Order: sequence, then structure tokens, then C-alpha cells
Amino acid sequence: MKVRPLADKVLVQRVEAETKTAGGIVLPDSAKEKPQKGKVVAVGDGKVLDDGSRQKPQVKKGDTVLFTSYAGSELKMDGKEYLIMTESDIMAVIED
Repeated sequence: MKVRPLADKVLVQRVEAETKTAGGIVLPDSAKEKPQKGKVVAVGDGKVLDDGSRQKPQVKKGDTVLFTSYAGSELKMDGKEYLIMTESDIMAVIED
């Protein structure tokens, strides 16, 4: 199945949660927090402005991004979990 986000929506796949703390303690599943970091899988065409033109998206497929805690709606496809959110829920792009 293929998903194509509309307007200013972005499809993001979360990165895996850390399984150990910095000190080496292994975390059980119940103690893991959902990461606020993910990889952009697909991007819409951009937000429609008042004059009818489109604002170009600031993120692109493949970008690693940080997003707000309660961003987006969860979506399961082909056994994988994704988030679909508005571009404004993304706070930053992580550059290597």
C-alpha cells in the first residue's frame, strides 16, 4: 500500500526507542518513551495559501526530523507504524 499525503501533511516513521540508558541500564518496554524523532517517508504538495498558490514544503523525503510530543495521528501499514502530521508539528530537521 502506498500513502500520498495531501497539502501540508507529512508521513513520518518513528525511529526505534532506546533500549538502554546512557549508563547501560536495559529498559523494559513499559519504561520506554516514544521517541520524538523520525524519518520522513512522504511529503504533501504544500500548504495552500490565501491567494491559491502553494507554499513549498520545508522538509523532503529522507529527512530526519524532531517533532512535538503529541504530533500527528498514528497509522499502521504493512506491519509498520507511521505518523501523519502537519508540517508545522515538525520542530527541526537533523542534519548530519
